[in-house]
Amino acid sequence: MPVNLLAPEASALAPIAGVELGVARAGIRKAGRIDTLVMRFAPGTRAAGVFTRNRFCAAPVRVCREHLAATGGRLRALVVNTGNANAGTGARGLADARRTCEQLAGLLDVAVDEVLPFSTGVILEPLPMDRLEGALAPAIADLASGNWAQAAAAIMTTDTVPKAVSRSGRTEAGSFAVTGMAKGAGMIRPNMATMLAFIATDAAIAPALLTKWVREAADASFNRITVDGDTSTNDSLVLAASGAGELALTDESSPGARQLREAVIEVAVTLAQAIVRDGEGATKFITVAVEGAGNADEAEAVAYAIAHSPLVKTAFFASDPNLGRLLCAIGYAGIEDLDVDRVDVWLDDVHVATAGGVHPDYREADGQRVMKQAEITIRVALGRGSSATTVWTCDLSHDYVSINADYRS
Repeated sequence: MPVNLLAPEASALAPIAGVELGVARAGIRKAGRIDTLVMRFAPGTRAAGVFTRNRFCAAPVRVCREHLAATGGRLRALVVNTGNANAGTGARGLADARRTCEQLAGLLDVAVDEVLPFSTGVILEPLPMDRLEGALAPAIADLASGNWAQAAAAIMTTDTVPKAVSRSGRTEAGSFAVTGMAKGAGMIRPNMATMLAFIATDAAIAPALLTKWVREAADASFNRITVDGDTSTNDSLVLAASGAGELALTDESSPGARQLREAVIEVAVTLAQAIVRDGEGATKFITVAVEGAGNADEAEAVAYAIAHSPLVKTAFFASDPNLGRLLCAIGYAGIEDLDVDRVDVWLDDVHVATAGGVHPDYREADGQRVMKQAEITIRVALGRGSSATTVWTCDLSHDYVSINADYRS
């Protein structure tokens, strides 16, 4: 069960002017499953994306990069399939991703390079193109502006609940709406986290600003989460601006820019945290906050040393205050001149360690009280400077092993 995460109410997800969504059953991996999504965007829509850094990036990632570069970010449609990642599929996979764009472009009467393809699922297996192509027309027939909840469900793999959220606002220059959805539960590691995420707004945003914001949104959210330390081949985040609303932004000084940027980042952070809350087999949602680092790299190194440690994560699953594992992770994070006598560690309100050892007031019963909670904050003060960072992770349970052992079954 996800940690304090419910499926979104369809009525709470704001339609975005200039954006339609439709889903269909292709049966790519499981017969009868809704596993295909088509999104259609109004003429004039601009998009920017951030993608995986995995060198074995999937064929759809390569095509997305090519199309965004070729068009300067013009976007008229995207297509997503689940059940098959179209990764590790060589020349055939690349041809299949391009063919998917061609087929959808023909059906929608748009330019091929204004279509973006996305896939998620099993790696190293060819995409069953006959099934995917057969689902395109039904998905187009289903297109509607209010289909965000259905779309979020259609892109899931090992997720247990759909993930979608909306924010809206009114500024001196006009009103705006932002709605986003994401999928992801396992193979979660920054750069980017293993997931697909699509965020759309009705504002018009200049391409350079859109590119800047999508990277800032990723850095504040999806690049701050980890479930298991694995970086996928298919990670993708796309931010699309339809321009069909009231707000038009040329740069960050434009009226309304600050409010819209905050909304985009809030949507991204909410979706990223939802992925961790729904981490495969997760029972605990854990915030790791590091402060007092000498620089940003130090802060991130310590945060991820804790968040990636199987020993730390299994202790949290067991609600076992074996807190020496936290000190161990901090110590091997790579800060060669770390003065351990200046490090302090807290679990929520419980001061665990100070001056190189256990805090004199610490009692194991207090640690266990915190460890039994569904949501826990680990706070580390390094005593070296003013840099800080926060990452979000989860525990590591028996179910994580079972889910991944049986993934292809």
